[in-house]
Amino acid sequence: MTIDLPPSRQRRRARNRRRRVWWIIGGLVLVLLTTVAWIGVRGLLAKQELEAALPLAKAVQKQVVAGDSDAAAATAEQLARRAESAAALTSDPVWRAGEVIPWVGPNLESTRVMAASVQLVAKGGVKPLADAAGAIDLASFKPTGGQVDLRPLLDVQEPLGEASVALSHALAMMQDESVASADLIGPLADARDELTDVLAEANATVGALDRAVRLVPIMLGADGPRDTLLLFQNNAELRSTGGITGALALVHTDQGAFALTKQANSQDFPKFEPPVADLPLETRALYGDNTASYIQDVNFTPQFPLTASLAREMWKQRFGDEVDSVVALDPVVLSHLLEATGPITLPTGDTLTSENAVQLLLRDVYERYENTADQDAFFAAAAASVVGGISGDNVDARKLIDAFIKSGEEHRILIWNADAAEQAVLDGTSLAGGLPVSTDEEQSFGVYLNDATGAKMGPYLDVKIEAGAVTCREDGRQNYLISVTLENTAPADAATSLPRYVRGLGTYGTPPGVIATSVLVYGTPGSYNLGVAQDGAPVGYHPTSDHGYTLSKIETRLAPGERATYEFGFLAGAPGDRTIDVRSTPLVYATEIDGLPVSCESALW
Repeated sequence: MTIDLPPSRQRRRARNRRRRVWWIIGGLVLVLLTTVAWIGVRGLLAKQELEAALPLAKAVQKQVVAGDSDAAAATAEQLARRAESAAALTSDPVWRAGEVIPWVGPNLESTRVMAASVQLVAKGGVKPLADAAGAIDLASFKPTGGQVDLRPLLDVQEPLGEASVALSHALAMMQDESVASADLIGPLADARDELTDVLAEANATVGALDRAVRLVPIMLGADGPRDTLLLFQNNAELRSTGGITGALALVHTDQGAFALTKQANSQDFPKFEPPVADLPLETRALYGDNTASYIQDVNFTPQFPLTASLAREMWKQRFGDEVDSVVALDPVVLSHLLEATGPITLPTGDTLTSENAVQLLLRDVYERYENTADQDAFFAAAAASVVGGISGDNVDARKLIDAFIKSGEEHRILIWNADAAEQAVLDGTSLAGGLPVSTDEEQSFGVYLNDATGAKMGPYLDVKIEAGAVTCREDGRQNYLISVTLENTAPADAATSLPRYVRGLGTYGTPPGVIATSVLVYGTPGSYNLGVAQDGAPVGYHPTSDHGYTLSKIETRLAPGERATYEFGFLAGAPGDRTIDVRSTPLVYATEIDGLPVSCESALW
């Protein structure tokens, strides 16, 4: 039954309903305004805390390096408080609730993650390092009387490990898809990108230091005596990892003491029959059986672990020593080390300096000595003198560390350890000398050069590398173009003016003065080979694979003054825009990798 209310009561009920609606709307507006004000005020305070943290982070870095533990600990405590405050201001329930609001939410979430990452680094990274600042004294890493004090390295292992883990986790937070690709307001987007770059750089640096303090004591005999085989690569005759092995040395270490105990050169190693190892079928097809038969050819392959294991076995068969590690370096490394040791006088009376080392070892020696054994002996004497200089009391510890860092960045130092657990410390680093590894964000390529002249024309080979990408397909997969330009810069009369051992004797079918080079460009597993072009037109090449990597190989010969540019095309195995990274054979000089404009009109696709 329906009861009709009097008109006056109906009007009162309607007014009450409207009043309740307005109260609800008003309440919602008040809550919204309060929430906005709450978030706005806390966001401003968090911004101030993070801005105040930046100079503290820079200050504590200087204090740690200076070894001022008291100041570093005090500054680190201030930094931690600032970071903790910023994190607390951006993680309360109101702030988290605001993260579900369209457009506003991603900005709030990114701010919270930024604050949390800074807090993680401050507490888990900076504080442990600051507490250990007293043990971080660069002077303590200086060899004295042929021995390195291992205690400082051992003392910083734990704090460096903690800092490395904290930085790695903080970087992962910033690289998470919800933050890295969020559509943010301009200033916040800039802050996100800047913080990500800073964390990436710090993570790489601290990670490298962490690996160093874990591995170096072992290689210096902290766990007992051990032997390391040094391969001195000669860039005058190129091989994939640098240059032909002309000289070798055995370094014995024990409890931080080290000494060069045995030397040899390539002439001490005859051809090994049968080869010292059964090479993988793909490797044998690409580089031939000589890779496992001649010490000069073990680094035809760009995979240094394979090179090192072959050299280790050759040394064992020749001298009977079973070495624990193999380290490769070249004359450019020696020039970097000479910046730390200062000039060194060789047994020949020559003065070796950081300025003349490369010229003397890669050019002048061939003008002075016709005999191959004399050349190798000179090179070996120079290497031994530099190693001896490192153990001297006058070495500059800071410059010594800088020299090793610079050499590593240029891929001029490669390390392999027979013990798998020790080698695992280097996995994924340039020091391990493996093939380049791509990620979802970065496509990596390898450009490797092998001399086919049988001479020492490397200093006259100018190489320029460019790389670019373009997306032309509907499936979103990128096309990549790697451009390699080679030029023979030798004088026009190189066939007669250069020393015989430099210009070549035509032994391998290449006229004197001409440079013959094998160029191999490694793509990545899953990518597709699109061919090679020269001057815009496809040319013949050898498409193949190596350990799952797609690659292209060409052979080129250049007379003095001649120049050739080859473009290697690849198609990505999966869709996505990626940056390009190129690793290349270390030459006599540093090779810059330049960007290359690429269009969809290439002859290769």
